[in-house]
Amino acid sequence: MTPLVSIIMGSTSDLPVMEKAAHLLDEMQVPFEMNALSAHRTPQEVEQFAMRAESRGLRVIIAAAGMAAALPGVIAANTALPVIGVPVKGLLDGLDALLSIVQMPPGIPVATVGVNAAQNAALLAVQILSLADEELAARFREYKSSLKEKIVRANAELAGLDNFKYKTN
Repeated sequence: MTPLVSIIMGSTSDLPVMEKAAHLLDEMQVPFEMNALSAHRTPQEVEQFAMRAESRGLRVIIAAAGMAAALPGVIAANTALPVIGVPVKGLLDGLDALLSIVQMPPGIPVATVGVNAAQNAALLAVQILSLADEELAARFREYKSSLKEKIVRANAELAGLDNFKYKTN
């Protein structure tokens, strides 16, 4: 299968965070690939990847980076595909990466999710792909519905707890 989404991380140390995106895409039956490319250590490879992404059949790129977090912006500068940035928690609890990713210059947009929020990045990619894929859109709607069901069940369980002196229903 041709991957529709590419998950790119600045180094394999980001893998524990980005696995959440991979699991979600797998659950949603979206073909994807994963690579480690560094905007600072492998700049030519990043540029080549970004310039060839669309012709390879990719439709969305999820790029994770910590600290200076240049990777999502460098990719976005070299492709017309949507890029979703995932700031990875580092020295400043990810604030440095978050600010680096969201402060892109005009004309180089990068959609950005919360620090370490790889699952939300994958969900955003699914939403984008759902615009042209009704079967995927149906799976996404089912996923959203399951979130509601989890909270309804959790609330029912909370209502059943009777071991608190001041709790009232």
